[in-house]
Amino acid sequence: MQKQHMDELPIIASITKPEQIEAVLKSKVKRVNLMTGDMMTLSSIVSELHKAGKQVHVHLEMVSGLGRDLSAVQYLSKTFGIDGIVSTKSNMIAAARQVGIGSIQRIFAIDTAAVETAIKMIGQVQPDEVELMPGLMPRVIRDLKQKINSPLIVGGLIRHEEEIRQALANGADYVSIGDKRYWL
Repeated sequence: MQKQHMDELPIIASITKPEQIEAVLKSKVKRVNLMTGDMMTLSSIVSELHKAGKQVHVHLEMVSGLGRDLSAVQYLSKTFGIDGIVSTKSNMIAAARQVGIGSIQRIFAIDTAAVETAIKMIGQVQPDEVELMPGLMPRVIRDLKQKINSPLIVGGLIRHEEEIRQALANGADYVSIGDKRYWL
């Protein structure tokens, strides 16, 4: 099998600081998980990203001023036209489904019990995608991928191309990364 070039890999840009926006606008990355900004800046950020052809998922717990209920998800969808949300909260994943936008359920693999609880939660709320944090656990990636029916995103603590390739080789469908060197 031929090794893919970096610009062919399924990378999602994780924007955690406003100064990353310019880089992602110029990149080839198609998907963005937005984890910066606030209610006052969200409109212009999402608009710029959409004009550049990017799909935008807003992380509800990371953007300031957002509520954590159905009304917040409806408002984001209707007012800003976001493509979806990222959340650790199951009720927000259900709200996204109700509104008709995409959802990424973010889970943290801190121990076996946390992973088992997450698998049950994923089975109940059926997110469109799941994001596993941190993304540097090949065995956990393989195990989780076998137990869920959603595409799997991994992110967190990934710093090197080899770590990206290893995550993908172990079953990740996408890698979410904040380092603009990998957005190409």
